[in-house]
Amino acid sequence: MQFLNKQSPNFQTELKNLLAFETAQDPKIDQIVADICADVKQRGDEAVVAYTNKFDGTSAQSMADLTLSQDDLRAAFFRLPENVQNALKTAAQRIESYHQKQKMESWTYTDEDGTLLGQQITPLDRVGIYVPGGKAAYPSSVIMNAMPAHVAGVPEIIMVVPTPKGERNDIVLAAAYIAGVTQVYTIGGAQAVAALAYGTQTVPQVDKITGPGNAFVAAAKRRVFGVVGIDMVAGPSEILVIADGSTPADWVAMDLFSQAEHDEIAQAILISTSKNYLDEVQKSMDKLIEEMPRRAIIEASLNNRGAMILVDNLDEACEVANYIAPEHLELSVENPETWAKKIRHAGAIFMGKYTSESLGDYCAGPNHVLPTSRTARFSSPLGTYDFQKRSSLIQVSEDGAQKLGKIASVLAHGEMLTAHARAAEMRLKD
Repeated sequence: MQFLNKQSPNFQTELKNLLAFETAQDPKIDQIVADICADVKQRGDEAVVAYTNKFDGTSAQSMADLTLSQDDLRAAFFRLPENVQNALKTAAQRIESYHQKQKMESWTYTDEDGTLLGQQITPLDRVGIYVPGGKAAYPSSVIMNAMPAHVAGVPEIIMVVPTPKGERNDIVLAAAYIAGVTQVYTIGGAQAVAALAYGTQTVPQVDKITGPGNAFVAAAKRRVFGVVGIDMVAGPSEILVIADGSTPADWVAMDLFSQAEHDEIAQAILISTSKNYLDEVQKSMDKLIEEMPRRAIIEASLNNRGAMILVDNLDEACEVANYIAPEHLELSVENPETWAKKIRHAGAIFMGKYTSESLGDYCAGPNHVLPTSRTARFSSPLGTYDFQKRSSLIQVSEDGAQKLGKIASVLAHGEMLTAHARAAEMRLKD
């Protein structure tokens, strides 16, 4: 892992280079995705089936072969061992409880002239959740995307998940059953995103698409944004650990591995006030890497984008963390509540040495769909509020029309919008 020292005159440049990640679209991928989306928009089911057979190695004759019923999801759940069933249910219950507290409520008030103002909260009608299904199975992604939509009151939650070679994963389908998914299609890639965005003869058009995917999925989500809403275009997974040396080095080493094992471009960074502690963690990594099944991926990630940063004190550590604005931030320090107040930019803050980031990924309660690539400076985790929308309420009284009408008239004439002014003036008594 690269070593950086906050006191180095080149530190800021070195840090920028460390964080640099090319988020621009690959023109070749973008063109392929543009063609797929246009084809799905025009041919619907026929195109989706053809692309699914081509890319996933399936032999579907129609969308009926790629459609699962609630009975299929229920059967998948009950095929699982009891301990897995219980783990899914407990995780879902914790995630549901957390997201219940995020629900926005409608409200109104009446001002002194009798005018009623407020906002009305309504759920989206139909959402689509994309669940990756290539390199691994992600039941946690199912629950994290579907549960907040379910809590928000979305009546239709459509899940798409690729099934390479037609192999369906029971734990993913069981998670859909637990999380309130109403319909599942075993399709993936850009064709699945396009089907959700435009609708086909079988797949209904949704209002919003959430969930992670590969470069083709990301490009498709960018392309259909505006036709439908999207959650975000996620970059590589990230973890930043601030450690004061009070946490066992093995624990921190494994926490760094937990993100590095996602893929070769994931990023793991450790900040500490102690060079000796950084050395201890490095020794732990050298030891623990031997037992990691995904060793090659971890090593590539740490070599490519990993770093250890030495700072003079925890105030400096928080300053650096706020610049990085990481997806996951572990405060592996004494009195983490104190230092959490100094963090302005992070997707999720894991406080204290017992709070491994992996607990947040699966079952703590908060959502694991988090902003990456420094976007935590201006965006937030996926939540119930992403599946609700606000409508403003305005009911002007007769007295209110006399007051507001005069103000609107003056401003409308100032903008040379005569009809606007006349519409307000017609309601004036004098």
